[in-house]
Amino acid sequence: MSAESTETDAPADTPLWLGASPLPPPRLGAAGWARVVLRGLPLGLITFGCLALLLLVRLLERPLCGHHRPVTPFITQFVCKSAFLCLGMRHRTFGTPMTHRGAIVANHASWLDIYALNAPQRIYYVAKAEVAGWPGIGWLARATGTVFIRRDRREARAQQEVFEERLRMNHRLLFFPEGTSTDGLRVLPFKPTLFQAFHAHDMPDILHIQPVTIAYHAPPGEDPRFYGWWGDMDFGTGLLRVLGARRQGAVDVVFHPPVPVAGAGGRKALAATCEKVVRDGLDQRLGAGRRP
Repeated sequence: MSAESTETDAPADTPLWLGASPLPPPRLGAAGWARVVLRGLPLGLITFGCLALLLLVRLLERPLCGHHRPVTPFITQFVCKSAFLCLGMRHRTFGTPMTHRGAIVANHASWLDIYALNAPQRIYYVAKAEVAGWPGIGWLARATGTVFIRRDRREARAQQEVFEERLRMNHRLLFFPEGTSTDGLRVLPFKPTLFQAFHAHDMPDILHIQPVTIAYHAPPGEDPRFYGWWGDMDFGTGLLRVLGARRQGAVDVVFHPPVPVAGAGGRKALAATCEKVVRDGLDQRLGAGRRP
């Protein structure tokens, strides 16, 4: 294992991105609140109803298969596909999810990213440890096999061992190398820390990293940052904004060609390569002139 594996490129608490003024709270009249109920009720029933089903299935899946999950990822994928039907939001996929063993990296713009990325593929998220304690989202994350990490150099070796174990089981891990979410109009520099896990032992010879771009298109007449989630914006306000919108926009998920880890250089070179691909993809989907 390289000595680099114990390094960290970010402080224990990754700072939030504060590069843009927050969106004003949504103003919901009677019609807006009606849309919140009409969209939110089926979304909640599907999400938490399927969570209950997933936990029941996991009671059999865990003793029979351990960390392998031959059934429950299909339940998660169903929920994520259904979410966009409930919202009335277009979900468009370009390219093909890879079949290689390895991981997926993407830009991070919204709480909707979780649904958008899981709808076309079966993946396992890598999230900061704090997410495990969030009401609702934390329960879903734990139930669906999310890998929780702390950006602390003292835990780097243990976290790398967890990564290796999951990768050898052919779990496709997905993480957001920016370390925080944005307004959806830009890609922040990719932190190379987590890329080190793909250079350990014999892993580079069998692994690929697939860069994925997420591009949100705001509803007609709305702020281009409509679906973004950044700074100290709270989840509840963002959820109400989306549920209560008179019209919905769209999200594009672009799967770029996988990058073989072998021959890609070290973790920093690999992070830089993926960052450029994702940023170029966002420029193409939104138009280069729209990204500050």
